[in-house]
Amino acid sequence: MGRHLLLVCCITLLCFPSYADQIALQNGDRLSGTIVKSDDKQLVINTEYAGPVTVQWTAVQSISSSAPLHLQLKDGRTLVGQVVAQDGTWKVQERNGESVPVAKSDVSGIRSQTEQATYDQAQNPGWLQNWEGGTNFGFALTRGNSESKNMALSFTADRKTLHDKLGLYANSVYATNDAPGAFPATTANAIRGGTRYDHDLTQRLFGFGSADFATDDLQNLDLRSVLGGGLGLHAINNPATTLDLLAGLNYTHEAYTTFTRNFPAAILGEELTHRLGAGTLLSEKLGFFPDLSDLGEYRGTFDLGTVTKISKWLGWQNSVSDVYVTNPPLGKKKNDVIFTTGLNISFTRPTEPAK
Repeated sequence: MGRHLLLVCCITLLCFPSYADQIALQNGDRLSGTIVKSDDKQLVINTEYAGPVTVQWTAVQSISSSAPLHLQLKDGRTLVGQVVAQDGTWKVQERNGESVPVAKSDVSGIRSQTEQATYDQAQNPGWLQNWEGGTNFGFALTRGNSESKNMALSFTADRKTLHDKLGLYANSVYATNDAPGAFPATTANAIRGGTRYDHDLTQRLFGFGSADFATDDLQNLDLRSVLGGGLGLHAINNPATTLDLLAGLNYTHEAYTTFTRNFPAAILGEELTHRLGAGTLLSEKLGFFPDLSDLGEYRGTFDLGTVTKISKWLGWQNSVSDVYVTNPPLGKKKNDVIFTTGLNISFTRPTEPAK
């Protein structure tokens, strides 16, 4: 008798349908599966036969879950527990056994355990995560009627999180005329590079700090160091276009072959990125740095670049970098331009998925 009873229990358990998350819709329909996440516009549920299904939030009447969910409320609180719908009210069964009633209108977001772990990791990624960038390298060599060599290099890398951004850049060009008796033998030797860190203070306002360095043999510039900081405004911030406006102060040190000077300067500038279709990214920067110790003197910078995807890791890059100085050493030109073009090798280092 005992063995018969045990057999009946086993058969009953095997035949009993496994419980899953459920969504009841306003029209009376129901969906079963695993609730992944939602905001105040859409809810995503992963169903067994149809895969991920997106439902408009306004169409949701109630939800129930077999596993704990993280409910973000509009008042800033977060409730964690299984959700059940009873008599038109949602109730969250928290781990301490307390049942907390919640109105749908008070919920701003829902995340599963896995989705919450991914979100938490995205809030504070490691320094090696979230990097995107690329490098462009070109080399040319001639022999015969002309004897020359030319090398160009450009590099960019950006690390963005929910609240800050770190950017690195470098570009250089080196060229020589190797023909016997040619003067000057070196026709270009310039290097520019730097970094900038932004941290959001509000949704639109951010603070920034920057460091930029440059050398240019043909301008007799041994080293220009510019350390600055200030405030910025996210004038446009959407997936296709970002436009930041910058204002602040910097301290500039310039060491030329014949003299050295140090001076404070203002920072006025803008930075734009825009996606041209699905395959091309355009970036542009404009900076104006008036000398506060010698009014009328200033430095201006302009950078423009495009990267067009050929494959996931390969693209075609063009970049122009221009620096204008009103008071270079005697006999030197005020304007210096670097142009590079060629194949771009891109890289990404995304946030590691939660385990």
